[in-house]
Amino acid sequence: MGSVTDTTNQYAGKKITVIFVLGGPGSGKGTQCANIVEHFGYTHLSAGDLLRAEIKSGSENGTMIQNMIKEGKIVPAAVTIKLLQKAIQGSGNDKFLIDGFPRNEENRAAFESITGIVPELVLFFDCSEEEMEKRLLSRNEGREDDNIETIRKRFKVYMESSLPVIHYYSNLGKVRKIDAGKPVDAVFEDVKAVFQKVAA
Repeated sequence: MGSVTDTTNQYAGKKITVIFVLGGPGSGKGTQCANIVEHFGYTHLSAGDLLRAEIKSGSENGTMIQNMIKEGKIVPAAVTIKLLQKAIQGSGNDKFLIDGFPRNEENRAAFESITGIVPELVLFFDCSEEEMEKRLLSRNEGREDDNIETIRKRFKVYMESSLPVIHYYSNLGKVRKIDAGKPVDAVFEDVKAVFQKVAA
């Protein structure tokens, strides 16, 4: 695609590069994000970590988030997006991996309309359900949510909500699918190939 002069993705005159990282529970995306940060100088923003940090901070916003989670409600997309935006503006970097977000099509649309940022790419760690189950069960350090029923439920929810997002960005030619069933090092070789093109 020819590059049109793009006024979006600008924060204080800086071009911001955002890459969404999607993959099911156990697809190994956390490990790969750490590798990308180390090798390519990205800042890793995890939606879940930002929400937890906000709760810990004891702010009014944090208390509201905590109460919603306690009541089993989903935190509104706008709240998560504002935290991501604040982290982007405050980081001093211009390259970001956003992990675990957008969780669904509504998140995606809200992110673009609130921030004005369109992701450069979507990195999708594609892993079979069997492989993810095996990994989650083998890392079971007494985690309550790592039993087989819960894992299958989490996987189903993940697939149903994330597939429309992946489909949307696929149509724009932005999805880079990584075979996450391979050993960690082999997966990172594939990831490196993607990032070398982004940097080019």
